[in-house]
Parts: sequence; structure tokens; C-alpha cells
Amino acid sequence: MRKGTIYRIVVRSELTDRYASAFEGMDMETQEGQTILIGEVKDQPHLFGILNRINGLGLELLSVQAMPEARPSTERERDPNQEPVA
Repeated sequence: MRKGTIYRIVVRSELTDRYASAFEGMDMETQEGQTILIGEVKDQPHLFGILNRINGLGLELLSVQAMPEARPSTERERDPNQEPVA
């Protein structure tokens, strides 16, 4: 069963914890005049709901990025210079 996609959404302005309830389920971090929201988005309507909330709060959207999915790694992927085990 496929879960949602992890998104990283950046807005201009350092939001206070008061805004955390508007983005429930998202981790919120502020730095250098920006707020970074990271969390699982289950589908496109969910993503659009978050983006509409950002717009409704009058925030400037700077970026939206789907994070690459983690995949199981093999020994070869961990260290390509490692000799194969016989």
C-alpha cells in the first residue's frame, strides 16, 4: 500500500507556533526569515488544501518540493568501491 509523498514547502516569513494548527501534521521550522513545512501529503487535493491555506493566510510561497522516496539500499549502493563478497 502506497502512502503519501513527503513534501517540503517554504514560505517567506518566520511563522510562530500559533500557525502550527493551520498546518497540522507538518513539521514547522523557521530560519533566516522563512518557514519550512515538511510532512506527508496523502494526495493532490491534500496538497492543494495546504497551498490554499498558505494563500488564505496571505503568505508568500517560495517553493514546493516533493522529496525523493527512500528506497532500500543494497551493499553495492552503499559503497560502490567495495569489492563484491564471494
